[in-house]
Amino acid sequence: MIVDMMTLFERRMSYPHPDARDRLARLVGLDDQISRLTKVLALLVHPAGLVRWGERYHPGANRIVESVLHRPPLVILGGDVGSGKTELAETIADSVARQEDIEIDLLPLSLAARGAGKVGEMTQLISAAFDFTVKEATAIEKNEEGSEGAVILLVDEADALAASRETPEMHHEEVSAVNAFIRGIDRLANRRMPAAVIMCTNRYDALDPAVTRRAAEILAFGRPDQDKRRLLLAPKLSELGFDDAEIDAIVSVTGARDGQAGFTFSDLTQRLIPAIVLDAYPHRSILPTRAIAIAEEMIPTPPFQDRRTPT
Repeated sequence: MIVDMMTLFERRMSYPHPDARDRLARLVGLDDQISRLTKVLALLVHPAGLVRWGERYHPGANRIVESVLHRPPLVILGGDVGSGKTELAETIADSVARQEDIEIDLLPLSLAARGAGKVGEMTQLISAAFDFTVKEATAIEKNEEGSEGAVILLVDEADALAASRETPEMHHEEVSAVNAFIRGIDRLANRRMPAAVIMCTNRYDALDPAVTRRAAEILAFGRPDQDKRRLLLAPKLSELGFDDAEIDAIVSVTGARDGQAGFTFSDLTQRLIPAIVLDAYPHRSILPTRAIAIAEEMIPTPPFQDRRTPT
């Protein structure tokens, strides 16, 4: 089967890039995940950085440096819908590229990799994605100009490609695809290439255990707590003249209440704030009382539920 790489990947993105830096800066409340993921990916795709750090601060500590470097190049971002996983995955390469002073290409795998149901198609598509990743990483290694770089393969909705092989309803084709995915991770790990894989999923528990065992890092994402909601909302609302009590009221009503989950990050940024603005536009100013009422009436995104799991 001939695979069209233009359809296998959604697009190709190169970093550092100013747009990605701006998007990353807007992920308020994810400072811990951003810092951790930047460091982990830096070690996976650019081990020379850790080697230089060891030589500078702990000369001779080769064993501990090697133990850190000898990890599969896989990171899993798991958690609730609307928690910023995909946005972080699409922009974190900018932070890594700037920290390590290298160029990074991001290859977001398209859902076309699941194929059209033909026998062996999904397995071939996944293998082709890893083949291309290896090819790109090899080209970086052989660059005669000595420039440093890396490749990151991004797999969103990863549970669609790497679900547990222990699931009773899994077809042989899906099992083969998971096997191909595991072989791809091992291939990158064994060759110690300047490449890594980021997986994003709302269903972490649905991933195959052999995949999760290979993860160098697993980052959990949840809904913003009161402090994070205030951190996100206060700068915007204070510009409108809202006082602390009015801001606190909106922060409070966007939390968990009446048996329902609180607002997600995307609920706050993509639904609530625009709704407050559109309520006033174009003939009047934004009123705190209306903003609070809108927040009270808005229903947050329900937590993800795996419909395939009996309740």
